[in-house]
Amino acid sequence: MKIFRYVTENTFDAFLWQVLENKQKFISQIMTSKSPVRACEDVDDAALSYAEIKALATGNIYIKEKMDLDIQASKLKLLKANHTSQKYRLETDIARKYPVEIQAVKRRISALKGDWEAAARVLGEKDTFAMTVDGTLYTERKEAGLALLAACAGIGASRVPVQVGDFQGFRLSVSFDSFNHQYLMTVSREWSYKMEMGKDSLGNLKRLRNLLAGIEGEIPKAERKLETLSQQLAAAREEVEKPFPKEEELAGKLKRLTELNTMLNMDQREEPGASNEGEEAAEEPDRGKTAGREKGENPAQPGKPEADKNPEAARKEEPWTLEKIKGMKKQRQGGMEAVRYSGKHRETSRMERG
Repeated sequence: MKIFRYVTENTFDAFLWQVLENKQKFISQIMTSKSPVRACEDVDDAALSYAEIKALATGNIYIKEKMDLDIQASKLKLLKANHTSQKYRLETDIARKYPVEIQAVKRRISALKGDWEAAARVLGEKDTFAMTVDGTLYTERKEAGLALLAACAGIGASRVPVQVGDFQGFRLSVSFDSFNHQYLMTVSREWSYKMEMGKDSLGNLKRLRNLLAGIEGEIPKAERKLETLSQQLAAAREEVEKPFPKEEELAGKLKRLTELNTMLNMDQREEPGASNEGEEAAEEPDRGKTAGREKGENPAQPGKPEADKNPEAARKEEPWTLEKIKGMKKQRQGGMEAVRYSGKHRETSRMERG
């Protein structure tokens, strides 16, 4: 069995095969990974106007160029819109986002350094211990740990941190995490830090010391974040000054599209010949009247119909047709010839008498 495909020249078949070609290219690009393109456009049923279909059917060579330019111009317009949107976003980030984040990180770095100085003194005092829980000062670690567990039980299921004690200048607050069903301790001085509470009294105190020891490692992390934000701010200021890189290409394609639309007359919806014909028909009576006045003809001669005496009144009484206008024109021309002939005859008679 053989399959034959027939294509008629200068018909809409060319566009249909073009669509199939574009789809096959799209499929091949995905299957073979030979091209980074991952998008395929098609023309829906409303994209082609009647004039475009007529141009395709008559074999107009400019219609394909126009359709290609429409797709390319749409892509460029989308890229320009994305560029403009990104520019506005960068301007907002430069004016608001980055300054706020940079100031917040600077405050965090300053707070971390102050907290670390205080924590280093606490960690250096291994032989002495002092903690205040619910207004009571404890110098024994085990008693202080048991007092913390009792304070946690006293707040119940409060999700709002409640201050229960103080440890060497660091405030201790406890809250209940209803999702994980456990107590959380918030340790705060210039900055705040959180840790999970366990059921072991001494284990909680060990977690507290590890939390204070970890403050030192947070300082370089915050400094790296500050450096990253500063670099992003500088890059945003440089990027926001860049114009759309394909502005000239877009302007050229839009200019060519305007030329093609004018050439293909896509936007014109009425035939210009109809109005011109009506204007020429309306001008015919005026031309006859002007010619009659130049030759000395009196339009209001006795014995003529009212239409000949007053053409304007006749025009109002009944509609003028092209045939009536031509007939009146011939009638007026015949009258002009008669006037010329009678004038010559009278002139010849005068000469004979003389």
